[in-house]
Amino acid sequence: MLKKNNPTSPGRRELISVKAEYLTKKEPEKKLVVSRFRRQGRSKASGRITTRHKGGGHKRLYRLIDFLRDKFDIPARVVSIEYDPNRNCFINLLNYKDGEKRYILAPEGIKIGEEILSSQKLIALKIGNRLPLKNIPVGTQIHDVELYRGGGGILIRSAGSFAQVLAVEGGKAQIKMPSGEVRALDEKCLATLGQVSNIEYSAQVIGKAGRSRWLGIRPTVRGSAMNPVDHPHGGGEGKAPIGLRRGPKTPWGKQARGVRTRNRKKPSGRFILQRRKK
Repeated sequence: MLKKNNPTSPGRRELISVKAEYLTKKEPEKKLVVSRFRRQGRSKASGRITTRHKGGGHKRLYRLIDFLRDKFDIPARVVSIEYDPNRNCFINLLNYKDGEKRYILAPEGIKIGEEILSSQKLIALKIGNRLPLKNIPVGTQIHDVELYRGGGGILIRSAGSFAQVLAVEGGKAQIKMPSGEVRALDEKCLATLGQVSNIEYSAQVIGKAGRSRWLGIRPTVRGSAMNPVDHPHGGGEGKAPIGLRRGPKTPWGKQARGVRTRNRKKPSGRFILQRRKK
């Protein structure tokens, strides 16, 4: 549910946030959080900025998420639905029957007290259950999908996203990604049933520059506001057009729009059956 605030200040006038009243108000599980050194936008090897406009932000503790879900055939009860500052979806704290606790990505519509299961066999098709793609019916919504068998969930993990199973044949499962791309995966790869929680995340309005800074987003200057020496879009009087013969370019002179960035010779490219549309 989206919440629009009273315009008590310029920052709150435009602010639209997600009002999730069902979130559990509790501290994160102590054994499942770690402190993490943040090197936003910087290369691990050289320490140089490789992605601009990232840095600062509020202090965060990292919640250890179980993307493997390898406790097979042991029922787990959903203890809480919690906010995670490191991702745009919510997370669930699971309490397994053997006493172990783990965090997972929260599926949309899951409730506290529900019992979910992870298994390599055919089990009930219930939101939150995790099972191989070969045991999931065609047309079912899935998320947190393994790219390689036993590698843990890598695909479809952001708020509100889901994929659909299109077919299972010849040891491969065909799934339609949120982008529209159709990809073939091993039929034994695990996937969680349902859609990722916080589906209204993309409808939020930040409201003020300060809130962007809390999120670790630094100011971005438009190329058209710069001088010609600083950016290919720079110069001119007022709102001058881009004015480049071969379309817009980056500050380093490379094509900026409509350029495919994926390497066509990448070995895993043969598993992409249908590319996403522009």
